Amino acid sequence: MDIKKIDYAFLNDFEFYLRTEKSCGNNSAVKYLMNFGKIIRNCLANGWIDKNPYLNYDSTFKNERLSQVRYIFLFSCFTGLAYIDTQKLTQENINIGLDGSKWIFAKHQKTITNSNIPLLYQAEQIIEKYKNHPACLNKGRLLPVLSNQKMNVYLKEIADLCGINKELTYHIARHTFATTITLSNEVPIESVSKILGHKNIKRTQHYAKILYKKVSEDMILLKQKFIKKGC
Repeated sequence: MDIKKIDYAFLNDFEFYLRTEKSCGNNSAVKYLMNFGKIIRNCLANGWIDKNPYLNYDSTFKNERLSQVRYIFLFSCFTGLAYIDTQKLTQENINIGLDGSKWIFAKHQKTITNSNIPLLYQAEQIIEKYKNHPACLNKGRLLPVLSNQKMNVYLKEIADLCGINKELTYHIARHTFATTITLSNEVPIESVSKILGHKNIKRTQHYAKILYKKVSEDMILLKQKFIKKGC
């Protein structure tokens, strides 16, 4: 089959074929589709095709277990909360801040410092998504957080399915908040330090160093591209 003929409709038909004629379970079907996605990415990288049929295709997380882990991980990416702090959140931790919007008011378990965090839209939507989840209703928790061990095992499974080579653990969410979400978007380091519950700004500067290292690596690659083009 000509690789250029593979489109969104083909992916849907392929998934249907796997789940019906081949009787694949959800995880098996998803793995076949993700492995096929690696082939597509290679074709894109080599210029053999110019459109990615996976762009609007969303079948990866029909497994509710993985979907739940993904959303809770993203919640920490948008709040900077560590695993234990996220697990202990209840509805009582959500109140209206000075700006009239919703904030999280809690204490960091590790540093025993106050944690006052304005809720970004994405984090607020995740809370709304799980407000009627049985685990939240039964235990009085804000989110249905699994054990730390299970969260990390399932995050590894998500990384494998998505072709992420980096080891994915829950703690990376906190790094993501500090670097990608806040510092990269020009939030002052003093504010980031306060949200993360650091007792002094030196700990927060570690994230800034990671960010600057990434900028340096990106610029080196950019210089190399210009050299190849003879600029």
